[in-house]
Formats: sequence, C-alpha cells, structure tokens
Amino acid sequence: MQVLLGIDIGTSGCKALLIDTEGKVVAADTATYPLSKPRPGWTEQDPELWVEGASQAIAGVLAKVSNIEILCVGLSGQMHGLVPLDKAHQVLRPAILWNDQRNKDECAEIVEVAGGLEGLIAETNNRMLVGYTGGKILWMQRHEPELFSQINTVLNPKDYLRLRLTGEIATEVSDASGTGLFNVRSRQWATGLIEKIGIDPRILPPVFESQVISGRISVEGAKRFGIPVGIPVAGGGDSVIQTFGSGVIAPGELQTTLGTAGILAAALDHPQDNPDGRLQIFCNIAENKWHCMGVSLNAGGAMSWFRDTFYSDINMSPLTFEQIVQQAETSIAGARGLLFLPYLYGERCPHPDPMARAALVGMTARHHSGDIARAVMEGIVYALADMYGLMKPLNIEGHLIKASGGGAKSQLWRQIQADVFGCPVVTTDGAAEGAAFGAALVAGLAIGVWSDAENAIKNFSHITCENPHSSTIEIYRQLHCLYRDLYPVLGQTFAALGNAQFDQ
Repeated sequence: MQVLLGIDIGTSGCKALLIDTEGKVVAADTATYPLSKPRPGWTEQDPELWVEGASQAIAGVLAKVSNIEILCVGLSGQMHGLVPLDKAHQVLRPAILWNDQRNKDECAEIVEVAGGLEGLIAETNNRMLVGYTGGKILWMQRHEPELFSQINTVLNPKDYLRLRLTGEIATEVSDASGTGLFNVRSRQWATGLIEKIGIDPRILPPVFESQVISGRISVEGAKRFGIPVGIPVAGGGDSVIQTFGSGVIAPGELQTTLGTAGILAAALDHPQDNPDGRLQIFCNIAENKWHCMGVSLNAGGAMSWFRDTFYSDINMSPLTFEQIVQQAETSIAGARGLLFLPYLYGERCPHPDPMARAALVGMTARHHSGDIARAVMEGIVYALADMYGLMKPLNIEGHLIKASGGGAKSQLWRQIQADVFGCPVVTTDGAAEGAAFGAALVAGLAIGVWSDAENAIKNFSHITCENPHSSTIEIYRQLHCLYRDLYPVLGQTFAALGNAQFDQ
C-alpha cells in the first residue's frame, strides 16, 4: 500500500500519521514531551525533544502497519518559534515558543523603526505580535549578545525537524508569514524591514511554497527516523495546514481549532488588507490562496489550568478532559450568569496584549465547579466570536464551521460554538487528527497525488453535525455582549497588576 506520512511538532507532543492515496487515515501515533517555563511569561523547549518525539511517533505508527511504501513526508509544527543555530547547525539555546511573552519591548521597537503600525502593515500586512519570531530574534540580540553573535541561521520548529530529516535549511510561506518579517502580499521576506531593525537577512532560511519539495530524507535522517533515503519532504505551519486538513480552502466556510491555542480561520482568494493588524493574514499552503485567522493564546491551555488548579489534590487522580466536560454538562447555557475571560497567558487576538489576564466575573455562592467548567468552555468560544467580529468588515462570512483540535471531540463544545455563532458546526474526515493530517495531504500535493488543494479535500464527509438551538442563541448573544465589554473595562487593571513588583 502506498501512503503519505504527516508529522506534526506540537507544543506538548509529536504526532505521526499515515494516510493512503484516497486521503483515508491508515494509522497514527503520538509521543509527548514537556514544556519549560523558566520565568513567568517564558515558554521554551529543547529542540532535541522534538527529534526524539518524532522518532518515537514515527516508529510507533510504522509498527502498526506492514507492506507500505512511503511516497512523501509532510511536516507541520507550532509556528512562531525561534530555533537559533550556529554554523555547524548546533542549537545555541532552548527554542523560544509561540506563546512566549518576553519580547514586548522589542516588538514595540520594531513597530517604531518600521514607521509605526501603518508602516509595518505596509511591509508585512501584519502586526509584530509578541510571540512572533521577529521580536524573539531582536530580544536575543539585546539580551544574549554572545549567543546571538554565533547565529548562522534561525528556524521554526518544523523547519528544524526538516533539517534533521534532510540536512536542508529551508522554510515555506506559511511558517515564514508567522515570523512577522514576511511580505505576505508578494510571498517573500520583507528585506527592507529586516535590515531596518538591524537583523542580517542572511540568517533567515530560503523560503518555498508549501507544496514544493524542500528536501529529501538523508542517510543520517533515514538512520535516525526509520524513513527510506530519498523520500521527498514538504510541509506548512500548523495553524494554516490544519485549516486545510479540516477541508477549508475556499471562502464561505470557517474553521475553528481548540487545541492549546484557540483559532478561527478562513481561506482567502487574495490577500485582504489588514488595516489595524488585529487579525493575521498569512500565505496559504496553495500558492494562489491566503489565510485569515485570529489566534487566542488560551483554549485547551485554559482547560488544563482549570483541571490543575481545581483538581490538583495529591490524593485525587487528575480529571480527564471528558470528566471536566461532564461536570460542565451539569450546568446550563450561560453558566448561570458566570463569565470567564480566558487570558491566562496574555492574549493575541482580539486583544494583542501580553499583559491581559484571566478573570471569572459574576461568581456567587450558588455557583459550583460545573458552572466554572462551563464558563471556561464558553469564554473560549466567546473569544473566537470576537475574532469573527473583526473578520466581518473584511467581507468574510461563514455559513458553516468545521471544527478541529482536541476540543472538537466534545459534543458540548461543538454545540456551544453552534449556538454562539448561529450556524452548523461539523467535523470532517481526518480533521480530528490535527495538523499531521493536513501535513500528509500537503505531501500528496507535493508529488501530484492530487492536482490541487480543492481536489485533495473534495471527498471529505461530515462525521458529526451540531445545529444551533434557537432558544440558546439569544442567551449567548446577550452574554457575549457583556463579555465583550469586560476587557475595555479591565485592561488598565491588568496592566497595573502586571507591574513587576506584583508579578513575581
């Protein structure tokens, strides 16, 4: 049997997945690894964890099948990370990850050098958000000059795995878009901006379209990962590639991802202007397509916080997420008037504010843990609805939501989305498998299994469908209005609480 291998370097683990040439999932396997938080607001990982995780996941998935021929490898991974390498391709420090919040000052400096927000958006069509790779590079230049002087190249996480698989230094347009240093209109590095902020453009890797074969498995890669020498490799950034894997490549449909982060995304036929930069407009995995999304830093991570905070007693077994959802089901729509702002790790969209904080608002003595669990789930969906409010002025309309990520396994969470957005929410073939599935599809595009992106997804079927409940839509409309008013009121308080003398 001929198969395509998708590999996704996630924040908490690596997933390897095989699909056949009809796009059907054959087998999957996952290996987990830890996340380091050396200081408040900092998140890092040792890139060797990704290599070991990929090796384990690939071995696991290959052990589940026999008599296969791998045609191509598709890579995906967490975007915006910084992996600094020296001339010998050795890692200089732990990777700084997408949800790291340390580089607020450097991002502000980049905006100033670019001529303000208007000047920056003219160069890239995106803000320089805290967490983007560009600000991390400047942070390292300012705070770790000795290490910075040794940099020969910088890579995103999945591009580091490509290096270990193939020996090639490369990236592609979707991941490059997430550095904040890429002109998404022309699909090339924003060299003028890069030089203005004092970064040598030569440390940035060559950039290709996502479907282009950007390397082949090397002898060393074959030994390390158990994939035959010479197999071609392509790929894309996880947020973009997962939208494609959910079957969204044409305007008119929306995609939600409830993973560690929360994402609302739509496909575009041309690069829409992004006037205030609160949305992210990236290059899509198809060369004639673009991708619009809002990204909240807080989705599944907020659910983990809820579990770890409320159920961390050493005498108790940790609740599963399914058990948390069961608790939420004991509440009612609107969580009995309890609202949750989910900004536990700062926020990116709709509020690009690293100082944003979480809040439970409306708590009374009658509220129980099920109400809090439901409020957490609803607050995350309200954040997605806030993003949709930003998309509508760009003429982005959605009559259907395709849900993905771990949160899509929850019927309750899908129903909350349907009721908040007022449209059907479906899951599709393979979407529950996440970015690894989209990566495998891109591998097929790279070698011509499918003629184009539309053909790759044309046979997707709906696995589940939640229709909105008319009686609940109005409840959520009113509560979302109250939720939307909270951040403008509390923003200054969040900033004051984030002062160093309090936040230690």
